[in-house]
Amino acid sequence: MPREPYYVQSLERGLAVIRAFDAQHSELTLSDVARVCGLTRAAARRFLLTLTDLGYVRTDGRLFSLAPRVLELGYSYLSSISLPEVAEPHLERLVAEVRESSSMSVLDGDDIVYVARVPTSRIMRVAINVGTRFPAYATSMGRVILAGLPAAELEAYLGRAKLEPLTDRTICTPDALRAELVQVRRQGHAIVDQELEEGLRAIAAPIRDRAGTVTGAVNVSIHAARATVDDIRARILPPLLAATAAIEADLKIAPRRSAS
Repeated sequence: MPREPYYVQSLERGLAVIRAFDAQHSELTLSDVARVCGLTRAAARRFLLTLTDLGYVRTDGRLFSLAPRVLELGYSYLSSISLPEVAEPHLERLVAEVRESSSMSVLDGDDIVYVARVPTSRIMRVAINVGTRFPAYATSMGRVILAGLPAAELEAYLGRAKLEPLTDRTICTPDALRAELVQVRRQGHAIVDQELEEGLRAIAAPIRDRAGTVTGAVNVSIHAARATVDDIRARILPPLLAATAAIEADLKIAPRRSAS
């Protein structure tokens, strides 16, 4: 296959040398690397010694292996991607397991904003897409985020938010919402039963950063005819918590972004 004029074959070969090492071949000889990568021994030697000088490969004189510095290559990728990009593969696996729609949101003002979504079917009258906003007080994701706010921020929210009854089940007084958030904080998840829309139930769990601060939430939404609240807690909560734990684990290994 013809290469573009800009193509740097030596870079391709250098990356091939790094990829030659894996779980089954953590240590390789010069001849091994040459064979796996389709290189001459002389070329393989030059690449290996260059990577050794750069700190990505180490050797005892006969066997070569990857050095911890090679992790920087993966960290560069992880540090360049956003929270939704980290979360989306986990949301896809969660949806495949529970066969219900899942979303991620963050708090923006007094609303939650959807930043990632993996749907199965439309169960709401209002279409949900990335960028959709809902009042935090009436949603499962909003409640787990509100429950994670510092006390002063939560009181400020309760003092200014317009808690309107969206259905006849909606919690819409500051005292009742405050009591609900205490329960959410204690149990580590929130379930909203037809408070945002009739026929819609949802369960959410928080996403915390490496400092333990709640920065977002993930939910699973389900039509009320398909599951009771007890069913949701028994069947959906365990895989939901597993998904949020996996997202948090990925976030923890990503380097911190600079403040600039």
